[in-house]
Amino acid sequence: MKHNATVTVITKFSWGPHVPQKIFLYIHHKPGWNQISFSHRQVAQPWMDNLRQTCNQVDTIERHMKYLRCLQHIEELSAAVQQCLMTSSIQEAIKAVDSMAVLDCGLNQSGCSHLQNFLRETLCFWHKIIKDRLASDFEKILAQLHWPIISPPTQSPIPAANYQEISSQLELLVTQLLALQTSDDIISQRALASSPPLCLPIQIMLLPLRRRFKYHFYGNRQTNSLSKPEWYLTQVLMWMGNNSAFMEEKIQPILDRAEASFSARVELCRGLLSLVQEKVASDASRLLYDDVLFCHLVEEVLQFEKELRSNHLYPAVLPGLLHLLLEDAVLQKWLTVEKKMAVEKMDAMLSAEGAWSSQYKDISDMDELKAPDCAETFMTLLQVITERYRALPCPSAQLKFLELQRELVDDFRIRLTQVMKEESRCPLGVRYCAILNAVNYISTILGDWADNVFFLQLQQAAVSHGEEMVLRGQGTMEVGRLASLEGSLFDGLLALLDRLKGDMLGRLLEWTMREITEKAKPYCQDRWLSLPSQHDQSTMTLSSTACPMMLCVRDRLLNLHNVLSLSLFQLAWQGLAERLDNFLYQNVILCNHFSDGGAAQLQFDMTRNLFPLFGHYCKRPENFFKHVKEACLILCLNVGSAILLRTLLNESEEEMRDWTGAGDPSPEAALNELGVYCLAPCDVLILLSLRTSWPGQ
Repeated sequence: MKHNATVTVITKFSWGPHVPQKIFLYIHHKPGWNQISFSHRQVAQPWMDNLRQTCNQVDTIERHMKYLRCLQHIEELSAAVQQCLMTSSIQEAIKAVDSMAVLDCGLNQSGCSHLQNFLRETLCFWHKIIKDRLASDFEKILAQLHWPIISPPTQSPIPAANYQEISSQLELLVTQLLALQTSDDIISQRALASSPPLCLPIQIMLLPLRRRFKYHFYGNRQTNSLSKPEWYLTQVLMWMGNNSAFMEEKIQPILDRAEASFSARVELCRGLLSLVQEKVASDASRLLYDDVLFCHLVEEVLQFEKELRSNHLYPAVLPGLLHLLLEDAVLQKWLTVEKKMAVEKMDAMLSAEGAWSSQYKDISDMDELKAPDCAETFMTLLQVITERYRALPCPSAQLKFLELQRELVDDFRIRLTQVMKEESRCPLGVRYCAILNAVNYISTILGDWADNVFFLQLQQAAVSHGEEMVLRGQGTMEVGRLASLEGSLFDGLLALLDRLKGDMLGRLLEWTMREITEKAKPYCQDRWLSLPSQHDQSTMTLSSTACPMMLCVRDRLLNLHNVLSLSLFQLAWQGLAERLDNFLYQNVILCNHFSDGGAAQLQFDMTRNLFPLFGHYCKRPENFFKHVKEACLILCLNVGSAILLRTLLNESEEEMRDWTGAGDPSPEAALNELGVYCLAPCDVLILLSLRTSWPGQ
């Protein structure tokens, strides 16, 4: 049979690891032929099948060879470790164990489970032997250096005669233990832990302290008391403090020379902290049904965290104990107990005997806000709550406490409103004013909190995380204002408090004016028309009918000054001045006619008697009585000026044209020249009509 083509098989070898990696089968066409007949492909197919089977066998043999070589390598490493230990070549033994650890990591993705188990068992076997030997030697050296330091040393220890030798052995052992770290992490399955494992030297150094902790604070020991978490928390802090110098002076230089990237002191704190974390987690779960002991545990944990960070400079990036309080059950219990105890304290503070008196009432320079004791105690309670949750590492948890604080403020506002309604029959009383001071004090403190960096950060967190609980009831515009820091998380509460403050202040001024207007009735009905001219009197004195009113104004101002906070009193006397100005203008000036003597007497009463009563609280009190001041000025104009002004105003009113365009001054300009800015031209005409001293009359 004549072949149309030649079938050529080429096997390409890559000689490592001594088996074919790729096998190529191709058809070599002789010149002039364009295709292979189907019959010859059939002839080649069995060869290809046989070749594929052969390749599979080669692959299997290759895997077996690799398996055997790996097994041989493990046995060689094991033998090397044994030989090194027999010759006390610890460093070489550690290198061999480290090679086993690297091989163990390389076999993680392998399906050879038996080989993996054999390697892990071999690694654990030699690792334990080396670790135990090094740990034993290390503990002996530490004992010679008086480790651990349980109580503060009364005097510096005297160095041993062989101190240099001990220091050299210490450095050698620490370095060797550090070299054993990789295999230790693999065996302990800590390579993928959330936080880096403690280094081996620190682990060994912690053993005696761990034994002491377990002995005293577990089991049936009297020192293991759920009611006394401060015992073990304080003990651990003392151990940290007592041994920090040893770590920095003895261990840290060795770590630095070994190019370790961690602090010996911090590592010790981290190891001791793990003991406390385990204990606190256990105790917290057992105290969920005991409010008093649970609160005590939380307080002690917060105090421990504070000392840990401030006194022992524990890094903020490392977890302390606070994350244990963020467990769902623990956090919810904390919030529930916080609210329960706050409500109980509110009930107690509002019903206390001195609830409405200020504890600083006898110290004038410290009593500007005149906050009653109940309000100050309440805000102190909120501040304490803030200090408790301020250090929590989770903004979401902090916002839950902030929402609790807002609920408490609103609850306290409602309670103040209820007490205010009981006292509203006597708004001038001390208790009513104390309630007003309380509302103002709380509003002032919340306003300060709105600008506090901590609450601004919480505000940003609430917006960025879309906290529904905190932002509920907020429209798109309000959320936008919060995001741009134009608004605050306390705006809703501040609006309610300001409304209550405004209502109470309005009622207070209303009652004050009611009393003043009663005293002012004789003054309103005085015979202003028949009073003699100023030239007919040697000296001018206050109108006898004005005395009761003036005394009432003076007494009320003094009383309000004594019982109201400084900011509230500012609002009160200004509001009173505004009401009094309107009352005198409407009921004294516009309801009477005035002779020259009557106008002069009115001006004297106002400028020399009424205005000075308010002059104690501002430099220019007349600016708060604009209607009365300008009315007196118009009534006391000399006759010529009054005639010219009346003519100007009448012509302006009749012709209804712009006087500026006509070349004459406008009515407003003329009034401004006289010092009249508040009264309109029509009001001035009315006042001029109340004068009786016109020529020809």
